[in-house]
Amino acid sequence: MAISENVLKWALRFYPPLLFQRIWVIRFEKDFRGVKVKVNKSLINNNYNNSIFGGTIFAAADPFYPLLFHQILIHKGYKVRVWLKSAEIKYLKPGRTDLFFDIKITEEDIEDVEHILNTSGKFTKMYPVEMYNKVGELCVSVLSEVYIRNLNPTDDNTSVAI
Repeated sequence: MAISENVLKWALRFYPPLLFQRIWVIRFEKDFRGVKVKVNKSLINNNYNNSIFGGTIFAAADPFYPLLFHQILIHKGYKVRVWLKSAEIKYLKPGRTDLFFDIKITEEDIEDVEHILNTSGKFTKMYPVEMYNKVGELCVSVLSEVYIRNLNPTDDNTSVAI
């Protein structure tokens, strides 16, 4: 479903898996070319070591690349299935303060996706998510593998003359 940046921002702010983990969408960029997210440290997601629970951090990185690509592509008229196929996370420093991350999708990224979808119908690629604490120290590095399938591939051999 194609929706606006503001509607998706507010829907995700109150989406229970993100809300209860204290994951807050600050804003989506115009045309879903990026997102800025804050992971709030609180009693709800505090672990034994007084840092943000790793599952919360992983949950924050999970949905955003697929959401961005899905919205970009359906606004361009594609019918696609997009999901996070795999992810690799490295905890570099404890998240003892709120964590922040930005994701940007370039025009080149979109062109690559469209080219592959229009030729083979399936696209997979790893994209980075880096989370920083309040003083700008890198705390978490995630590689997210995005899978995109074109549900309406063009096939010139299926046309039938009547």
